[in-house]
Amino acid sequence: MLPSTLKGPGWRDRAGSHAVDVAAGSHWAPFRVSSPVGRLRAVLLTWPGDELAYEGTPADWLMAARPDLRAMREEASGIAAFYESVGAQVHWIRPAAPAPPNLVFACDLFVMTPEGAILGRMGAGQRAGEERWAARALLDAGVPILSTPRGTATLEGADVLWVRPDLVLVGLGNRTNEAGFLTVGRVLADQGVRCVGVELPPTVQHLLGSINFVDDDLCVAYDATPSMRAALADAGVRTLDFVDVAEVTEARALNFVAVSRREIVMPARAPHTRARLEAAGVRCHELVVDQYLRAEGALGCLTGILSRDD
Repeated sequence: MLPSTLKGPGWRDRAGSHAVDVAAGSHWAPFRVSSPVGRLRAVLLTWPGDELAYEGTPADWLMAARPDLRAMREEASGIAAFYESVGAQVHWIRPAAPAPPNLVFACDLFVMTPEGAILGRMGAGQRAGEERWAARALLDAGVPILSTPRGTATLEGADVLWVRPDLVLVGLGNRTNEAGFLTVGRVLADQGVRCVGVELPPTVQHLLGSINFVDDDLCVAYDATPSMRAALADAGVRTLDFVDVAEVTEARALNFVAVSRREIVMPARAPHTRARLEAAGVRCHELVVDQYLRAEGALGCLTGILSRDD
């Protein structure tokens, strides 16, 4: 008679698939994303650490100005409190050793899918190594890591936007290259999801800087390229275009996070953008993110989405 280790008496076959394991929360956290606007259930933020007291100039670290660490921590606490108030779990990246200061922008560090995360690989040399801390935080939160970009691939999460459960757009520009796009495509093809690459305009850092969803069939747009517009039109998505350069580029008014369909949290100090969104039936919450603006990002950039309802 064979021993149990060789499928003898006592052996139990593993039932179900990896997707079932994730959905059931039996071995992994039941976190999944396949919608840009489903009810927000869990996020990953970075606690601003001493790495923000960096040497050199802000430009050396891709920032407009040096953030005030104490003020940024106050903003981070307020952001976390808001997410918890709308029913979203908050998980933190807290590096145990010196890390690059742009680690505060957790959205860039991974791409979430229905079955786990695809780790990013930062396009800028200053950000190399951030991925390690994101990987640790994801695993601590119970999220399986499905793939890590290899070779010369670069991939940043803010360049990857879900449109619907079977379609994802990937922005190709300075931060995500063709090899990064192929990395996402391979993982999502196994999940029955089609990836479409779109060209980014030179005026934005990421795809998130040009389009952002407020409903399943409605997104805001700033300087969207023809390939973006074609992909959105093919998907039946309407665009609400914004041209107020000061509010979009300085206040980063469109760098928001959807809390649910037609409900967002956006940076404060963008009254014209807020009024136009509310006129379109979008409920808007505001948070002060002045220190993140100094670091060249806002709410969308700093929020890693771990889980949404479909």
